Amino acid sequence: MRLRIAALLVAAGTGVALTAQALRPADRTWTTAFVLDPGELVTTGRNPYFILEPGYVLTLEDGKTRLVITVLDETRRIDNVETRVVEERETVNSELVEISRNFFALSTRTNAVFYFGEDVDMYKNGKIVNHEGAWRAGENGARFGLAIPGLPLLAAKYYQEIAPGVAMDRAEIVGLDETVKTPAGEFSGVLKVAETTPLEPGVRELKYYARGVGLVMDGTLRLVKHGKQ
Repeated sequence: MRLRIAALLVAAGTGVALTAQALRPADRTWTTAFVLDPGELVTTGRNPYFILEPGYVLTLEDGKTRLVITVLDETRRIDNVETRVVEERETVNSELVEISRNFFALSTRTNAVFYFGEDVDMYKNGKIVNHEGAWRAGENGARFGLAIPGLPLLAAKYYQEIAPGVAMDRAEIVGLDETVKTPAGEFSGVLKVAETTPLEPGVRELKYYARGVGLVMDGTLRLVKHGKQ
C-alpha cells in the first residue's frame, strides 16, 4: 500500500486481539488492536469506500504517471486468513516502476477492510531491482492492519500496516464530506484520509475515497476511469 498513497476500534481478523509492540508513546494514540471473530472475514464484497470484487479496476493519472489498481480473481492465504489479491501497477512515461500485490479481507460483521500485507517488485529499466516495502502478516513480527473502516469516524487514527522497520503506514480520517473533481467526474460526500508513517517523519499524503467507487485521488493522482474489466 503506497503512502502517497476512529474509527472502528473493533474490527477484523484472526480472533486475536493485537497489542501495540515497540511503539513510541506518541504512537499509542493510534489504534493497533483489531479484534475479529473466527470466520467473519471474506474475500469478496464491498464497503462504502472500498470494492473487493474481481475484475474491478481503478485508473488514476497525473501527467505521465499512471496507477492502475485491479482486483484480481485470485486469493492468497496469509497468516491463516484467506485474502483477496489486489494489484497496483505504477508506470512513469509508460515505463514500469512498481508492481505490488496487496492482500485484503472484508469483515461481514463491521464491513471494515483489513490489510494483511503486500508483495512488492520495484523496477528500473525494465528489470526488478528490489522488493522494498514488502511484508506479510504473521512473518517477522508483522501483523495485519485496518485498510479502511466500514463506518468512518472523524479524527479516527489507526495503523494500516504493522511491520516494524519495514512498513508502518497509518491513517487519520480528516474529512467525511469532501468534494473532489477528477477527469472521471465530480464526487461529493468524499472520505478524506491523511496517511503518515513513523519511518518517514514529516511525510504526509492525502487520499480521497468516493462512495460506491473507491479511491478517486491519491496525492496528485486523479481518477480517470473505473469499473469492471
